[in-house]
Amino acid sequence: MQVIHDKVTVPHQNPRLSRPRLLKVLEEGIGSCTSTIITGRAGTGKTLLAKDFARNCASRTAWYTVEAPDGELRIFFRYLVESVRRQRPGFGRDALAHFAGSPGFEDIPTLAEAFLYELQECRGEPLLLVVDDLHLIYDAEWFVPFFGRLLPLLPPEAHMLIIGRSLPPTPVWRMRSKQTLCLIEEAGLAFNPREAADLFASYGLAGSEAHAALEQTQGRAAALDGLARGLSRAMLVGVA
Repeated sequence: MQVIHDKVTVPHQNPRLSRPRLLKVLEEGIGSCTSTIITGRAGTGKTLLAKDFARNCASRTAWYTVEAPDGELRIFFRYLVESVRRQRPGFGRDALAHFAGSPGFEDIPTLAEAFLYELQECRGEPLLLVVDDLHLIYDAEWFVPFFGRLLPLLPPEAHMLIIGRSLPPTPVWRMRSKQTLCLIEEAGLAFNPREAADLFASYGLAGSEAHAALEQTQGRAAALDGLARGLSRAMLVGVA
């Protein structure tokens, strides 16, 4: 299978504004949980937040952007292994060999264990494993048995950051009750007045304009930034 490199490469775009309150939540999640979920609709700033965190955290970042065809386990597992291999050379030989020798549906938890075993054996710097757009494959029949086994057993030096437009299926979601899962939901992603003012100031715009835009967009990241960018362009045209 030919690997599409963009799918296992950290996105190039950086946020215009870092958001310390959310970065702090993510940092605390690494210290206290095995995994974190960022969930919200399109345009709420999920991926940009994760990219900003990955850029500044102390861990090496393995990044995998999921697409709909990755609901086939063979494709998903190959990309998951490849994302880690790029940060830990040599990773994946045993896990992929195990996959070739399995997996029926009953073998899926064992496949997750093979991945975990090699992750522990192939040690290196702390690892942040980001899986973006995972909601696209929530309905795959292997999803719950694989992630239900994988997430609780991640080693201390590895943390999985899941990005999706909705919460994963209930058996995975229940991990939160065991305090092994950190969560940032859409309401938390919304810009607050201070963040909106800082964003607008970065475009050379006044706080009063930020306040009006915040009410109009309900703090949704892409819409708020779009308004700020449009006002900034209009201001430059007016000056010219």
